[in-house]
Amino acid sequence: MTGTLYLVPNLLGAVPPGNVLPQRTIDTARALTHWVVETPKAARAFIKSLDPPQPIATLSIHELGAVPTADQVAALLSPLRAGTDVGLVSDAGCPGVADPGATLVAAAHTAGLRVIPLVGPSAVLLALMASGMNGQGFAFHGYLPVKADERAAALRRLEAESRARGQAQLFIETPYRNEAMLGAIATTLMPGTQVCIAADLTLPSETIERRSAGQWKKRDHTHFAKRPAMFVLQA
Repeated sequence: MTGTLYLVPNLLGAVPPGNVLPQRTIDTARALTHWVVETPKAARAFIKSLDPPQPIATLSIHELGAVPTADQVAALLSPLRAGTDVGLVSDAGCPGVADPGATLVAAAHTAGLRVIPLVGPSAVLLALMASGMNGQGFAFHGYLPVKADERAAALRRLEAESRARGQAQLFIETPYRNEAMLGAIATTLMPGTQVCIAADLTLPSETIERRSAGQWKKRDHTHFAKRPAMFVLQA
């Protein structure tokens, strides 16, 4: 009998787990003794917030790494082959969705191991839900370029793709560059293109605002400074 690889959604910020995670997810995660994680420090903080029955120091916690080798992936899956359940967790949100983990999940499928995704917060889907934009056709692009001219070109490409396909286009930015991104949105996109910004999702400070690019010119961009945020646009 082999073990199960559980895909465990992490919190999006410092909130009680019961506020955003179903009881089944909490109970399953609390019982796990073997973990594969994006960052050990963040993982330990998350596991501690679940109030596990065993001391954190006794848990087996292994870092996935940015680009794990085939041998490293095989080693991470070895407890599963021996019959032990393993949890996969990223620093925030759902592993494998805009976060590391897909390589391990793919290898588990190839090895014939059982994979179970648990329910929890995904910033991508929460932002899309709250945007009122096309949930039937959308694309997520991760981070856009940092340099101003490349960022503007990327925004124009997303706008053109949205107009051609009728899709919502989603992307993320490093919190300290949110102001620069908003400035680029306001000056690069067509005035009528709709843009939704979802910041601090699931937190008490959660802010979700949708405006046209032209209207974003009049908004105080410092309001979103240094806050984790998702951007959704539709032309």
